[in-house]
Amino acid sequence: MNTPDLRPLTILVIDDNAPMRQIIAAVLKSLGVRKILEAGDGIEALKVVTEREVDIIFTDLMMQPVDGLAFIRWVRTSPASPNPYVPIIMMTGHATRASLDEARMAGVTEFLAKPLTARGVLHRINEVINNPRDFVRAGAYFGPCRRRKIDHDYQGEERRGVMGADAAAMDPEDVY
Repeated sequence: MNTPDLRPLTILVIDDNAPMRQIIAAVLKSLGVRKILEAGDGIEALKVVTEREVDIIFTDLMMQPVDGLAFIRWVRTSPASPNPYVPIIMMTGHATRASLDEARMAGVTEFLAKPLTARGVLHRINEVINNPRDFVRAGAYFGPCRRRKIDHDYQGEERRGVMGADAAAMDPEDVY
């Protein structure tokens, strides 16, 4: 794995659990990150991203009063958003297929299940730096392309039309 120099990055960590923010900050510091900003919920995070330039965002899913999904939707679609292209890594202890799908539709870049590991955090950072996804606008969606691998030679029907049993047969590498 090609480990990038993380010292120049500014990373925002959003979680309503202060000890979890401290754990994530400690992991990021151990990986070489020097500029770590913190927010306790989506409202605090909105203030941070409008006042500071942020390179990567780690956000929890479930927070009050503004959760991670609402925050992501604002970053991706609000005309007031200073950087709708910022990589956003969703962290959650509620890693279900439904929460993954909701996060993808909100425009999350990567998904990370809690409990976090330093290896998992580094892997997701490497993905957003070394394998950035193109951004797409499709209907109401704006965000990173939701497919891991794109077969440019594919001649069949559009995949988003696949439903039911065929959807279960999709390559899991096509999603997070």
